[in-house]
Amino acid sequence: MVRSSGPLSSPPGSVFPDPSVLEGVTAPAFAHLPDPATLFARRAERFARLAQGHPLGPYLSFLAHIARAQHVAAERAPAPEPTDAEAVERARAHEMPPLDRSHFTSDAAFEAIFDRLLSQARAIEKPEPAEAALAHVLAASDAERGEMIRNVLADSIPVEALAEHLYVAAALQVHFARRAAQLDAKALVPVGDGICPACGGPPVASVVVDWPSAAGARYCACALCGTWWNFVRVRCTACGSTGGIAYQEMEGGNGAIKAETCDACHSYAKVLYLSKDPDLDPVADDVASLGLDLKQKEGPYRRSTFNPFLLGY
Repeated sequence: MVRSSGPLSSPPGSVFPDPSVLEGVTAPAFAHLPDPATLFARRAERFARLAQGHPLGPYLSFLAHIARAQHVAAERAPAPEPTDAEAVERARAHEMPPLDRSHFTSDAAFEAIFDRLLSQARAIEKPEPAEAALAHVLAASDAERGEMIRNVLADSIPVEALAEHLYVAAALQVHFARRAAQLDAKALVPVGDGICPACGGPPVASVVVDWPSAAGARYCACALCGTWWNFVRVRCTACGSTGGIAYQEMEGGNGAIKAETCDACHSYAKVLYLSKDPDLDPVADDVASLGLDLKQKEGPYRRSTFNPFLLGY
């Protein structure tokens, strides 16, 4: 069952805290950039812990190995080409993300990451469909790989090729996290509701933090580059509406993960609360909370966020 806490109604243009808002949110930093040296190692640990006794245990364990492969790839790849300073300033002036996904071109750093990750993936114990998908990617031509890269960056992965694209998405996550880490967080500006200010991608979920400098603030977490950006609470991350917002969680839940539903655009996105569980990871816990997505399919809301490891549910 799903337990609901809302809806919350408010006058147009008004913003009020959600049911578990904490005290004293004052001017939190707009953006926090990823640390590729720790991001994937910590995610691997989280996937591994979540796998224990979980109905999706085998898949979560597989993703833990993928995250470890991402960590190794991030460690050993050459430095990515720096983003042109003039291009960054131009993007800032026009309120656009400095990392342009639509004009992605491969470089030596990405090729090294991709090759290393695929090499690491060969040693991972996996079900036959995942093994066949890996073989397909390894044997793919440059044109075929390019098409898969474009699909991931467009957040448009064919249902019949989900497994192949998982490996491609894993490589792109590493590459874009490393590129995002080179940016100046203070130079990033809002570029639109539900859009990463670093790479222009959608969030995988949002996270309510309990940091001393931003207790109770909410950050959207990019599914691709791992950048977190501040976003007002009780506001739809898809359409920006502040009316008709409600919160649902699985019966018996501890309040750590909820679905924020919006009656304006009939979408939902997950919200993670670090005060309830400081080890939450947006990508890993999104997959592990699949039950909440399945329950939402019974209602009028569609998922507005993106996770290349949680598709076709």
